[in-house]
Amino acid sequence: MTYVIDNLQYANWSEKIFREMREGGVDAVHVTISYHENFRETVLNFEKWNRWFEQFPDLIFHGEWGGDVRRARETGRTAIFFGFQNPAPIEDDIGLVEIVHKLGARFMQLTYNNQSLLATGCYEAEDPGITRMGKQVIKEMNRVGLVVDMSHSADRSTIEAADISERPIAITHANLHSWQPALRNKRDDVVRAVVENGGMMGFSMYPHHLKDKSDCTLESFCEMIARAAETFGAEHFGIGSDLCQDQPDSIVEWMRVGRWSKEIDYGEGSASAPGFPPQPDWFRDNRDFGNIQNGLRKIGFSENEIAGVMGDNWLRFYDENFTPEKTI
Repeated sequence: MTYVIDNLQYANWSEKIFREMREGGVDAVHVTISYHENFRETVLNFEKWNRWFEQFPDLIFHGEWGGDVRRARETGRTAIFFGFQNPAPIEDDIGLVEIVHKLGARFMQLTYNNQSLLATGCYEAEDPGITRMGKQVIKEMNRVGLVVDMSHSADRSTIEAADISERPIAITHANLHSWQPALRNKRDDVVRAVVENGGMMGFSMYPHHLKDKSDCTLESFCEMIARAAETFGAEHFGIGSDLCQDQPDSIVEWMRVGRWSKEIDYGEGSASAPGFPPQPDWFRDNRDFGNIQNGLRKIGFSENEIAGVMGDNWLRFYDENFTPEKTI
């Protein structure tokens, strides 16, 4: 039995997408519910999801623990796990780490591209690493079971986070820098630091992270996964598609700019086309995960390795890292 887990999406959620998840046999999705929102604004996003859970109980439900992925498979639904792409929801209050975990958050990036109170983003010129507050927040995240996510973080900060954290950390959505040298993709020493500490990395199908962008071939993408598996061990990798399905182009501005700048930050896009690029033709929506399975099979992955990348590796990570540390 192969579980299908996508460990990062930021779609424009609708009944159509929830039904496509079911058509694609997707057992669990980690969804972004905060980019730059403060605590109160993030609570409103929790409320919005609660309404969807009420409206579509036959399609989706709120996932909190690894066992919920198994329950999703048994009941023919998709478990939805919450995460933040920025530490903005905890503001400057370490006490909110436990609160957001109790509300259902399971992943939190320490930064989104820029310097934060906790760490340095991948777009900054200098990377002084994890801050004093960052070290304390990592410790608290470890205690409550909120996973440290370094997808948009700079190299030194990511390596330090992996070493400081007493529990494995994650890069939920990125690719190998050696395959496609985007700012957001991860160099080998960064990946090594994460996996040697038991961490996980999800591969992204967001075109700016792909070789040849929207024209990237399935074969090229699967060859990158094969290289990562051969170098670091297949058990450390999964999917984090970064699918932004049906989002209007205006959402890119919120993702990139939030409220920190009056100017448009095009990030990895071009000034002439700041919107979302087209998805590659082999991964347009949640119905296309079978293409990745077939691509991995074609380049020689074993069935166990395919099952791991498609979901089993993330499920093991969920089982071990969402629960609070045991106290005596």
